[in-house]
Amino acid sequence: MTEAPRLNVGIFAHVDAGKTTTTEHILYESGRIRMPGSVDDGTALTDSLEVERQRGISVRSAMTTFAWKGTRVNLIDTPGHVDFLSEVERSLRVMDCAVLVLSAVEGVQAQTEMIWNALAKLRIPTLLFINKMDRVGADPEAVLAQARNYLSPDIVPVQHPLGTWQDYGGAVDLWRDDAKEAAAGAGSLEAFEAARSRLIEALAERDEALLEAYLSGESVGPERWESRAGELARSARIYPLLYGAAAKGMGIAPLLDAMLRYFPPAGGDPEAPLSGVVFKIERDKTMGRMAYVRLYEGCLHNRDAVFNHTQNLSEKVTQIRKIDGNRTEDVGVLRAGDIAAVCGLSHIRIGDVLGRPEAIPAEAKLAVPLLTVRAHPANEAEYRAVADALQELSDEDPLLDVQWLQEERELHVKVMGPIQLEILSSVLASRFGLKVTFGKPSVIYKEAPKQAGEGYIAYTMPKPCWAILRFKIEPGPRGSGLTYEAYVRDEDLLPQYQNEVARRVPEALQQGLYGWEVTDLKVTLTYGQHHVWHTHPLDFAVATPMGIMDGLANVGTVLLEPILHVRLVVPEENAGRVMNDLVQMRGRFEPPQLQGERVVIEGHVPLATSLDYPIELSSYTKGRSTFASSFAGYEPCPPDVQAERTRRGVNPLDQAKYILSVRKALQG
Repeated sequence: MTEAPRLNVGIFAHVDAGKTTTTEHILYESGRIRMPGSVDDGTALTDSLEVERQRGISVRSAMTTFAWKGTRVNLIDTPGHVDFLSEVERSLRVMDCAVLVLSAVEGVQAQTEMIWNALAKLRIPTLLFINKMDRVGADPEAVLAQARNYLSPDIVPVQHPLGTWQDYGGAVDLWRDDAKEAAAGAGSLEAFEAARSRLIEALAERDEALLEAYLSGESVGPERWESRAGELARSARIYPLLYGAAAKGMGIAPLLDAMLRYFPPAGGDPEAPLSGVVFKIERDKTMGRMAYVRLYEGCLHNRDAVFNHTQNLSEKVTQIRKIDGNRTEDVGVLRAGDIAAVCGLSHIRIGDVLGRPEAIPAEAKLAVPLLTVRAHPANEAEYRAVADALQELSDEDPLLDVQWLQEERELHVKVMGPIQLEILSSVLASRFGLKVTFGKPSVIYKEAPKQAGEGYIAYTMPKPCWAILRFKIEPGPRGSGLTYEAYVRDEDLLPQYQNEVARRVPEALQQGLYGWEVTDLKVTLTYGQHHVWHTHPLDFAVATPMGIMDGLANVGTVLLEPILHVRLVVPEENAGRVMNDLVQMRGRFEPPQLQGERVVIEGHVPLATSLDYPIELSSYTKGRSTFASSFAGYEPCPPDVQAERTRRGVNPLDQAKYILSVRKALQG
């Protein structure tokens, strides 16, 4: 029996563009649910967490499955708020195609651009859906112009909208001849014909044979044009655009038809060796840890032993379950091209590769936590319970990067923004029964070497020990992270010791001279020596941080701060004050652009100086402004900016005390 074709579709948008409403009406139109749920009422199927129902926003990506005209569709609804970008990032990795929802009123917004850049980088076939066509202020032509300007000139409308606002009468398919009658009836025949001509021209520009036929006046049947449009869309060379009003169910069935017409079915050879990736982890009361796996090749069955390539270990699958909202079903098998929750893998982590890594596509890095906060339990007795709860949440979202300072009895987590903190507090209360407050967020700085130099350590006392290392440390390009190499003879330093050094270098760079992670550098091990009798296997784990910190002390480090790209839209009368504010915040910006009675200002500002600015801006513009931001990278701080973080543990520069500490012999 041949399996039905399958699509893996992610649905993405900036917050409030109507993404979850669109998802609900897709499920209703397909017959998956009897009535579409409401985000505002907290009845949306894909917003299953209590906090999502209360706040009316998506916090976690949620998967559901439905059928449309013989094709099975795995649909992942992703959060729209920038604070939950990590969920979007993980979903992007396992999607074959995407629907990007734009608001016909607000248009292209900051997170829309960020998601688009990732979709384009990964060459994911994408449909654009301009939603809210029935709302006052809807301007589809302006949104299309924005999309082509900010996203891609390859965005091509395949529908023509009939009216807007209260007169919106839906959209007609430019490929259908009977659509002419509907357009004529709406007094829009001329605009319909012009839109169809633009569609044909866009396709001709991307196909030499069709262009030649078009220019020579040769008759080309609509079937050939439509077929070529499908081919170009499936290879991400054009991006079809449709219109609708999801809250009224308008445009949903044509959107589903467009998925079948313009999206590639999920591929993968079920007979090939296993290859899959974990993109989400949840805990179930009865099943324990459940790992959401996208399988690219092979088949996985209940009770199979599966090799975790990332962690180099094997574990046994107990069950394979299909998760659909709050419903789960043991399906027993996961085949190439499909997604399911795999139970029984107790050591599994997000991002782990199961089987062979060769078939796994690249991932797009979007989310960078820029703030760190300290968690305060309600009372000292709950300290351990809060630590365990945060660690469990960190397993589900690794970017939280919980740091548990046991000696200082402190808990720190990294976050994207204030909304995420509110959600964390709510989840800790509802899921774990813990009342936790968080301190004021502080900016996460980084360090980078000022110049090239060397670090050296001869760890030969107190016996028995012997580990000698010399590192070369060089500044790297901004944003390059860490590059590590070793040029040491095996007879001087055995391969297992070299591997231990390579493993410990990133750890040693987690705290630089000011206590922040050191980045944008190249570290080269230029010399190493072990001793046949005196070297202990862990000597190089002790020596590496001392050698690295010696090098950092020699070269010095410069403090780096996170920079935001910002776009502000403000009333014209407020533009002067805004530009002055940006200067005061150490910002830089492009010449302002006038759009009617509003001014658009784009530029870059340090996160540290602009943390509270969106609230201030909204206050003095009386809510008539928008402030959209996205992470633009790290840049050196001015000399007068000081930011030092309390070091965790003993500083390896204090070598005697550090050696005693790590050898568990530090007294007092």
